[in-house]
Amino acid sequence: MQTQHYPATDNFLEALLKSQKSRLGAVFSDPSTYRLQVIFTRIDRDGQQRPHFTDYYYGVSPDTYFYPASTVKLPAVALALEKLNDLQVPGLDRDTPFFTAPLPDVNTGVRHDHSAASGLPSVAHYIKKIFLISDNDAYNRLYEFIGQEPFNRRLWEMGYSQAQIRHRVGLPLYEEANRHTNAVSFREGNRILYQQPACCSSLEFSPREDFAGNAWYNHLDHLEHQPMNFSHRNKLPLSDLHNILRSIIFPEAVTNRQRFRLTGKDYLFLYRCMSQHPEESTDPVYDPEQYYQAYTRFLLFGGDRNSRIPEHIRIFNKPGWAYGFLTDTAYIVDFTSKTEFLLSASVFVNTTGVLGDDQPAFEKTGKPFLKALGEIIYESEVQRKKSILPDLSRFEPNDKKTTDQ
Repeated sequence: MQTQHYPATDNFLEALLKSQKSRLGAVFSDPSTYRLQVIFTRIDRDGQQRPHFTDYYYGVSPDTYFYPASTVKLPAVALALEKLNDLQVPGLDRDTPFFTAPLPDVNTGVRHDHSAASGLPSVAHYIKKIFLISDNDAYNRLYEFIGQEPFNRRLWEMGYSQAQIRHRVGLPLYEEANRHTNAVSFREGNRILYQQPACCSSLEFSPREDFAGNAWYNHLDHLEHQPMNFSHRNKLPLSDLHNILRSIIFPEAVTNRQRFRLTGKDYLFLYRCMSQHPEESTDPVYDPEQYYQAYTRFLLFGGDRNSRIPEHIRIFNKPGWAYGFLTDTAYIVDFTSKTEFLLSASVFVNTTGVLGDDQPAFEKTGKPFLKALGEIIYESEVQRKKSILPDLSRFEPNDKKTTDQ
């Protein structure tokens, strides 16, 4: 599976989208302005249920930058679980209480997590919060555990050479501060199972020139009258994001190089977390008025407060949204029609040129577009005749109300 060599467009996907142009609105009418990129993977099973992929691209180019926002949390959860496995410390696992020491001028550390039934933080609980509501602090704690340099070197080792994971999210920290990561420890009662000192990354990133907008609001809510410079911010090309998702959903079908060092139990845990709705979670518990069922489901359901996702449809995804960029990567399953496909898309919906006040554009333009895009691909795949129907049992939750274990 290649991550860097792909066509700029594909006849099938382009023809399908053009045939539904009226449903796709302004974004598809002016794809270059909206920096539209789409990757669709059709999946066919053979007699041994092995998946075979056909990838289709629209507008995908390494030269088209998008700010990945919270989509960087997807590799973070896999690498955090992988690091726990690599440490091979007896008794240390994703549920072990995980404490973060203070780091001067960066953060005050973490000793408690009041959203957890135990009151204690853990890698597992952070992963739940990342997928349920895209929690920023949860990602930041995993970023610190992994470390900036190991995070990037591991992605590059896996073939994602254009990725640059350079900072925490949701915080006004400078580049140097994000090189520094907190000391952390894992403890059972008073017994320390593992501790890691504070670190500073010396990693040098290749230079970039990535800009967007004409002005932007800084962390003090002051308007900066110049294009926003993303050259020192995170970068995760859509093809890389799509392939990372593929490697999590179908680890047996990718090369050894692109496979995370995870166990079968790790994957099942990820599948539960990735597809769980906030209202299904018993630990943590969220207010359904604020975090409704489709809160993080943009493809197919548009993050619509009033949408109800049918029980026979499950979405394993990770979206991101910030500074006018809206992205989602998803494996979508219909257990009734035996339909499955991978779909990733990114769109830049800011049309005012002022970044940082983008919520109206997300709601009016971005989310409706991703909803329509998901519907078009879903309808096409439901109607497509398949010679061998997929066995989707490993993705179906046994009990939708008790998937926190």
